[in-house]
Amino acid sequence: MSENSTTSPEASHQDSPFRHELYPYEGDAQFLDGVMSFIRDARAGSELVLVAVAEPKERMLRTELEGTDAAGGVTFLDTAALGRNPGRLIPAWRDWVSKAAEGHPVRGISESAWNGRSPAESTEFGYHEWLLNLAFAESPTWWLMCPYDTAALEPATLEAARRCHPLLLSDGTHGPNGSYVQEPYAFPEFAPAADHPQELPYQRGLLSAVRAHIAACATRHGLDGARLRELLIAACEIAGNSIKHGGGRGVLRTWVEGEDLICEFHDSGHLKDPLVGRFRPTVDQVGGRGLWLVHQLCDLVQIRSTAEAGTTIRLHTRLFP
Repeated sequence: MSENSTTSPEASHQDSPFRHELYPYEGDAQFLDGVMSFIRDARAGSELVLVAVAEPKERMLRTELEGTDAAGGVTFLDTAALGRNPGRLIPAWRDWVSKAAEGHPVRGISESAWNGRSPAESTEFGYHEWLLNLAFAESPTWWLMCPYDTAALEPATLEAARRCHPLLLSDGTHGPNGSYVQEPYAFPEFAPAADHPQELPYQRGLLSAVRAHIAACATRHGLDGARLRELLIAACEIAGNSIKHGGGRGVLRTWVEGEDLICEFHDSGHLKDPLVGRFRPTVDQVGGRGLWLVHQLCDLVQIRSTAEAGTTIRLHTRLFP
């Protein structure tokens, strides 16, 4: 599988005008101290602030802001409406920033809700943090702070975050992050299938077999209606890309893991652009629309692609949303 390449993963993040900052904190009081200082500083310079945090943190911030001069320049964003797939976050941030900024500096605060996420979801949220450096590399009016609760998160999650943020807020001081690693993202290996997956090789002329295979598996596990139709559209996009760009053939595997139906596609192609599917397509865009659509239709999309091993894509669909 292959798509048009527009961004190199080896691009320099350190020299980027985009400010991507990690804020490790412990407990609610420290969260409020660092975030409110960030907001007050932004508003003192007439910068707008976009806040995307879980509902309990939003309540705390609204209470702190109530009646202050800073409140008028702070907008709270509804990330819950985007669902579980972090592949939808970069285009959402691009939309929000472009509408809010209008050529003026803008700051953001983004804290993902980690509780209850599967290992696969946590991995993809970590990858999203790394991709932000590529997606906003040429955005000089954009400063994003990412709070991480050191008391609540696993050490591996915090370590991954430290490697993805060029800047660090520590003891009230904004500065470079010595743990930041400027190199291609190091993916953990895919977890093996949870049970014996059903396998179907496919090639040109066999997309109907792909649809039938997935529909049969989905129906056995209670997935039907609009959710099944969306999955079939996404699956055919991926299988079609395999046929067009990935050597003309591929292998589909399906299984159920926890509450998710997983459809895994493998072919011999190579996706060179890590941001493919992460930007909203333009009217005159050529290519790159398929993976954008897939991200909108699936609850989680995992992509692993190298020139040596080919491309593997896992589509997750929650059986009982």
